[in-house]
Amino acid sequence: MQRVKAILSYDGTYFSGFQKQPNARTVQGEIERALQHIHKEAVKVYASGRTDASVHAIGQVIHFDTPLSIPPERWPKAMNSHLPGDVYVHDVTFVPSNFHARFDAVEKEYRYRILRGEGDVFRRHYTYQCPHPLNIAEMKRAARYFIGTHDFTSFCAANTEVEDMVRTVTVATFEEHDDELVFICRGNGFLYNMVRIMVGTLLEVGQGKRKAEDIPDMIAGKDRSLAGKTAPGRGLYLWHVQYEK
Repeated sequence: MQRVKAILSYDGTYFSGFQKQPNARTVQGEIERALQHIHKEAVKVYASGRTDASVHAIGQVIHFDTPLSIPPERWPKAMNSHLPGDVYVHDVTFVPSNFHARFDAVEKEYRYRILRGEGDVFRRHYTYQCPHPLNIAEMKRAARYFIGTHDFTSFCAANTEVEDMVRTVTVATFEEHDDELVFICRGNGFLYNMVRIMVGTLLEVGQGKRKAEDIPDMIAGKDRSLAGKTAPGRGLYLWHVQYEK
């Protein structure tokens, strides 16, 4: 058996998330269906992390085991020929049998796209369209409070089963691109809805509903009700997953 590592992108618009679910279209379901076509038997895939409904990925990483003797450079074409148009495999490499896409990840980067001003029908599935004026300087200042190792209970969906809420954020900043504001966040791991709650809170800071200085108290309070609303999934992208070289 050979362990295969694959990097893929997907448009999350018409998926009910990454993880396989009964009676729902998922990214994992489509990938495993494609691999079953190739192998003529079921093949289970493991991802670096789950993404929610409507969330996109630029650099999701998966792994699976195969008995087939297909060279790595031919795997993308083999998989893409059986995948739908909203999933695409970019790169495949062979890795040691103890490699794990999730547990070996040392850092992940997420990006969230905010469209400012008037709505754009062609970007409605790929950005959060915010018609309100935003104080970007205050949003950038507020974002810096997320950097460091903290208990992010206040920025995690209440229905999670995770017990350890401590995560380390190394980058939390905004970039401006024409009419888009992009939140970039890197860390050693993220809780359920963590980035989307961070964005929702920062948008409230930008609109003057909260102050940048409120962020440390939200973190210290360890209470979901202290933070802002959860931003919609359509603006979020799993951008990159880093592993030890």
